[in-house]
Amino acid sequence: MNEIRIVLPDGSVSQCNQGTTIKEIITSWKKEMLPSLVAAKLNNKPVDLSHPIEEPATILLINIEAKEGVEILRHSISHVMAQAVKDLFQGVQITIGPSIEEGFYYDFDYRENFTPEDLAKIEERMREIIAANHPFVRQEMSRQEAVFLFREKGETYKVELLNELPEDVKTVSLYSQGGYVDLCRGPHIPSTGMIRAFKLLNLAGAYWRGDERNKMLQRIYGTGFATEKALAEYLHIVEEAKKRDHRKLGRELDLFQINDEAGPGLIIFHPKGARLRNIIEDWERKEHLKRGYEMVMGPQILKVDLWKRSGHFDHYRENMYFTEVENQVYGIKPMNCLSHMLIYKSKIRSYRDLPLRYFELGTVHRHEKTGVLHGLMRVRQFTQDDAHILCTPEQLNGEITAIADFVSYAMKVFGFDYDVELSTRPEKSIGSDEEWEMATAALERALKISKIEYEVNEGDGAFYGPKIDFKLKDALKRKWQCATIQCDFTLPDRFDLSYIGADGERHRPVMLHRVILGAIERFMGVLIEHYAGAFPVWLSPVQAVLMTVTDKHIPYGERVYIELIEAGIRAERDFRNEKLGYKIREAQMQKVPYMLVIGDREMESNRVSPRERSGKDLGATGVNEFIELIREKSTQYQ
Repeated sequence: MNEIRIVLPDGSVSQCNQGTTIKEIITSWKKEMLPSLVAAKLNNKPVDLSHPIEEPATILLINIEAKEGVEILRHSISHVMAQAVKDLFQGVQITIGPSIEEGFYYDFDYRENFTPEDLAKIEERMREIIAANHPFVRQEMSRQEAVFLFREKGETYKVELLNELPEDVKTVSLYSQGGYVDLCRGPHIPSTGMIRAFKLLNLAGAYWRGDERNKMLQRIYGTGFATEKALAEYLHIVEEAKKRDHRKLGRELDLFQINDEAGPGLIIFHPKGARLRNIIEDWERKEHLKRGYEMVMGPQILKVDLWKRSGHFDHYRENMYFTEVENQVYGIKPMNCLSHMLIYKSKIRSYRDLPLRYFELGTVHRHEKTGVLHGLMRVRQFTQDDAHILCTPEQLNGEITAIADFVSYAMKVFGFDYDVELSTRPEKSIGSDEEWEMATAALERALKISKIEYEVNEGDGAFYGPKIDFKLKDALKRKWQCATIQCDFTLPDRFDLSYIGADGERHRPVMLHRVILGAIERFMGVLIEHYAGAFPVWLSPVQAVLMTVTDKHIPYGERVYIELIEAGIRAERDFRNEKLGYKIREAQMQKVPYMLVIGDREMESNRVSPRERSGKDLGATGVNEFIELIREKSTQYQ
């Protein structure tokens, strides 16, 4: 056998015989590491530990507790779940079962509906499969052989997937464990016995391939972790998340509704919800004006020719709505950038005019499939705090770092930490390689100048340019996509945007697409869950509720209410003929920061008795003193 040069995980160089598996190498190198390893990277390609080495290679190991390790573990658990379902339910067909951010799922086609009781049975069968410690075995075969195999098994969805592979794909990989066989790219953990902690979570419906025109399948969600402790912590978060669910709190706090009569994915804001939204939007306007942005507004529909020129028609059409006016087709805008470019193009620009920063709280519409709609988080109509900055290439770094600083400030104001990702060119894109390289380099340079730590998210950029994504983390450490910066050399070229440089010649500007909070609806949903509806004073739709002890205190209560309203305090009255304790409990359930009790003592002394929603009594105080208290807690944000 030929000897092959390998670089071990510690950087040392060694030799091995051709065909030696990674597991054999680790066994001879550091055997004690094996129980915690799920897979490896061979020349940066994820492979099974059973993979043979056929050429000089660098080996990196994937630990079960690492991010990639957990993903591989979860995908392996989804195969075990599919095996258990096949064992228990005759006639079920398997479709796809990927790992996802917080777990995994598998979609099944079965004549009867699964029940929560079925989940318990599936879990029990999974434990038996895990205890048997079946190895995950990889097998490669021709596509035609795989089609024959799955057709014989009656797995029509697998046959469809195989038949839709590109023609140049001649060979596919399958994985088996304990007699169960699945089409899969891999890698997988060495054996089922490595699964230590898992839980099936819930059932849902899902259309095949995410298309509502296809058959509705049954989706089983689950999760898995390297340790029981990590699983227990996650399940605690899941329970806490149920209490914080913005859809539930939206109803209880009377913030908004989603009504089937109006249509799915369309939000109707009630007075308190609209007030919360206005507070956020007013803050945005002030902060943008302070940073040199110009307020602009564009129409909701634009001629389809513009969307064709921009590339949206070819690359984003399935997410757009269209309408016809006097035999002319219009696209209902999914983004605000086209109007902003037309504003720029309305007159000749000089390099001295740049940068130009156009800001719009622009309402957009996107054709989201019914199955992915989710409260405020995923809707069909939403408003973005959208801005487009047109600048010279030399100004690019300064503008990107200024946006990053703005994001940092905004997240601090609203009480969030965040992580950063750099998303690169996707397969479906427009523009030249040179433009993409320049845009990506500009974003990377700005991140390094600002000393911002980031991860690279390969292939997840916008179709017109790479982007920096800011993933805010809520109180439960869940991540949400909100702020983004997209660097675009392509659309200015397509719309022939230009400026006159210092040399008197025409030059092409660069455009930055950016949002700070993102979709206002989604940001509100995240805020509701982050604070569990108990917003800080400056954000609370209602900052104080006045409560009278008896009807004779109402005239004084009315005077206090007018004083508060005139001072800009968001106050409400509860002058009902109810017991004071009942009123206090109700206000606490509405998560109002302060309850102002008005009785004989308060009326006689021209004072109020504030009580915090936590139950703490602040003692009697003057109305002006209370107004100053509210202002003190709000001034730094407004």
